[in-house]
Amino acid sequence: MLFENYDVIVVGAGHAGSEAAASAANLGSKVLLITMNLQTIAQMSCNPAMGGIAKGQIVREIDAMGGYSGIVTDKTMIQFRMLNKSKGPAMWSPRAQSDRVMFSNEWRQMLEMTTNVDFFQDTVVGLLVKDKRVIGVKTGMGLEINSKSVVLTNGTFLNGIIHIGEKSFGGGRMGDKASTGITEQLVELGFRSDRMKTGTPVRIDGRSINFEKLIEQRGDDEPGGFSYLEHPKLKQQRSCWIAYTSLKVHETLRTGFHLSPMFSGRIEGIGPRYCPSIEDKIDRFAGKDSHQLFVEPEGWNTIEYYLNGFSSSLPDYVQVKALRQIEGFENAKIFRPGYAIEYDYFPPEQLFHTLETKLISNLYFAGQINGTTGYEEAAAQGLMAGINAHLKVSEKDPFILGRAEAYIGVLIDDLITKGVDEPYRMFTSRAEYRILLRQDNADARLTEKSFQIGLASKERLELFVTKQEKIDSLMETLRRVSVDPGTVNGYLEAAGTSLITTKQKLANLLLRPQLNLIELLKFLPPELLTITSEYDKAVLESTEILLKYEGYIEKEKEMADKLARLEDVKLKQEFDYHSLQSLSYEAREKLSEIKPSTLGQASRISGISPSDISVLAIYLGR
Repeated sequence: MLFENYDVIVVGAGHAGSEAAASAANLGSKVLLITMNLQTIAQMSCNPAMGGIAKGQIVREIDAMGGYSGIVTDKTMIQFRMLNKSKGPAMWSPRAQSDRVMFSNEWRQMLEMTTNVDFFQDTVVGLLVKDKRVIGVKTGMGLEINSKSVVLTNGTFLNGIIHIGEKSFGGGRMGDKASTGITEQLVELGFRSDRMKTGTPVRIDGRSINFEKLIEQRGDDEPGGFSYLEHPKLKQQRSCWIAYTSLKVHETLRTGFHLSPMFSGRIEGIGPRYCPSIEDKIDRFAGKDSHQLFVEPEGWNTIEYYLNGFSSSLPDYVQVKALRQIEGFENAKIFRPGYAIEYDYFPPEQLFHTLETKLISNLYFAGQINGTTGYEEAAAQGLMAGINAHLKVSEKDPFILGRAEAYIGVLIDDLITKGVDEPYRMFTSRAEYRILLRQDNADARLTEKSFQIGLASKERLELFVTKQEKIDSLMETLRRVSVDPGTVNGYLEAAGTSLITTKQKLANLLLRPQLNLIELLKFLPPELLTITSEYDKAVLESTEILLKYEGYIEKEKEMADKLARLEDVKLKQEFDYHSLQSLSYEAREKLSEIKPSTLGQASRISGISPSDISVLAIYLGR
């Protein structure tokens, strides 16, 4: 027998598939990871970077629960920046530029070192289904492999078509063939599918770029990381650069619009509004004279550069002609042109919060198959699908994160409750509890929960407990110790804030926005100065945030607790909404389609009014 029976088969080894395989295996499931190409595990098909606005918070959440994305990023990054430091801490978002080749290699090594993960290189062309339950997969080689559950993470490969100007050909990404068979079978089983599109820019030979004409963008002076575990410190960094388009560039690009598959209608899929192609930006923002571009290195030892912001599906010769009119790129040579890719996805309202499908039990979807875009969003879904696939086959309770617990909770709830009308990308604005869901406290929110289900290691839990004890100790010191005017007024004057005339507690002084904890600790009484060496940057950062924003944090907790009462009101999947004539027609239709699991989820469905929720609450005796 070529294969044993598996607990979980993961189809696809992108960011979603890799995290799904790791989480299920680390929980104890026997996992088979099937991919077309074992050389491209967790490949960064687009921008070689992790994190960013809200996405950085997701990577930290993945890490806090024992996922691999943060560890791999820390080991392979070539630049680190904490974005939005000029704003409040709810907006701070870590971002790292990675070495593309090292990133994929490191992911493969970590998976190979993970007990319970087997690998097989093949294409999955269909599912084995019996009595509305998945029992395995069929492969391109004609094999049938049995399993208790299946996680589909097909990315952009399902009936993928690549577009460059008037040229179109099948492919899941440049250099890889598309996947066929799965969509057709799922549609026969009753699933709804649709089309989406995404794109990627030209890759440029760095030797042909005149960097003297560009604006340098260095990494942070004290680079951080993503993982809460010990990670290598970045001692040197590669710079990124900023360039700008011009009216001349725009005019050149317009000459190819009539050949663009996007404008000619040959692309039917919906594109990402928040990461549009350069031709889409020019068309949509016709009044703008220029658009910012980011010139980003692909790794430590390569001359290849990625031109972020210049995604395009225009003819290759139009792309190159316009590129050479950008200042600094007059002599640019390219490795490959930009292209658009169109692919199948399945509207995510067809899923439960566990990411299990409603139609076929033990079948899970994660990543771009659910209409999302971005490595981080995919990895988060993969982690949760892997966890829940393991828990389901182990006959244990599901693991679901709420909107007040994690950006991952917001992501999944948005997908299955609201659906998608464009590729879904996470933003801080999507989360109503941003002050609770900070990048610095993902371990406080999630590590213990993950440890309880068996995923986060004891080492992670102990690190979190130690960190929390230090935060509590430092908070107590700041609330207890006072400083006199003669000691601290010089610092207050230099910081541009009012002087004090009587002794003040350090905690009270820290409430002033002009002051920061690291500087303030220098004014501790001599007998206490030695204790400051106990606290690392993470402890100092979290303590300062907790003190400065204590009132706001408490308000958000109260709001979350109030709304959580709706989440406690369960709705049965077989509930007949059409029998409640007091509900609006739209509410009956939407509720019957989505079948929310709680009254709270029902309240977030587009088109459901407060009066509809009141009707349901009254009917349920609430």
